[in-house]
Amino acid sequence: MIEAVKIWNEPNNKSHWDPNLDPEWDLFARMTRLAGEAIAAENPNLTRVLGGMSPIDPHFVRRLADKGALDHVDVVAVHGFPLDWNLWAIDEWPAKIAEIEAVTDKPIWVTEVGVSSFGSEEVQAWGVKKTADLLIGRVPRLHWYSLYDLPKTWEATTRHKEAEGSSYYRHFHMGLLREDGTPKPGLAAYAPYAAQMGLCQWFHFEDHRLDEAVAWMKRLGVRHLRTGLSWADSFRPDALAWFDRQMAALEDFEVTATFCFTPEHRGIEPHHTSPPQAAEDFAEFCATMVRRYAPARAVRTAEAAE
Repeated sequence: MIEAVKIWNEPNNKSHWDPNLDPEWDLFARMTRLAGEAIAAENPNLTRVLGGMSPIDPHFVRRLADKGALDHVDVVAVHGFPLDWNLWAIDEWPAKIAEIEAVTDKPIWVTEVGVSSFGSEEVQAWGVKKTADLLIGRVPRLHWYSLYDLPKTWEATTRHKEAEGSSYYRHFHMGLLREDGTPKPGLAAYAPYAAQMGLCQWFHFEDHRLDEAVAWMKRLGVRHLRTGLSWADSFRPDALAWFDRQMAALEDFEVTATFCFTPEHRGIEPHHTSPPQAAEDFAEFCATMVRRYAPARAVRTAEAAE
């Protein structure tokens, strides 16, 4: 079942939100306010998560608080990849959490943390254990990114692609499983923590890995999963059929569903990182997804059963 919904993904990262179109995050703040209101109207018991920031930036949190955005979320999420992209050491994780705790009283979730095996699969396995030691018990929700490597025939969701050099190619090696589904050493390192450290696994439209991923997660004992429902994909033919299949397959997990990616025809500019022309359109998408997959009556039924 869906336990939480996340409003966007890495909004302070130019790969997911265009800073040239919204340099002060005024548009993002308004979109968050409207989306938070729309989600609460459909299901007031559903946890609303502010899209995981990357980089971890207390000034970003203060700015959104000043614009009223934090009044419409229940959790602030952060993402961190200190062995691959961030300019800080992995041992600084507790201090990074404390930086955000100092500027908000909202709970802090780590909804993406990972280590690429681009340079060494053994380093990734070490990173799994080190991350578990640093963050399990420090934050109430933790998601390792990811279960699968990204297929090499796909593109990573980043704006500059190959111009980033090895930083781009690290995206393709974040999984505990290789592209062909065979385990890396990181999978054995992750297994003892699976019940406490959830996974973040994005599923592309009509993703061929869905059923196998579910089987692996059940085998590992994963309880918490973060994934996404793409606003852009919602305009594809048979989109709802795919969304229905995806969410039905994941119903045995506690899911944080991320709503993000601007459809080209709904953006100020025609790309997925653009702020929408009308924030109300994104809020309506959020409301529609909650109404379909996490309606308030499901919560009431669960409470009655207890």
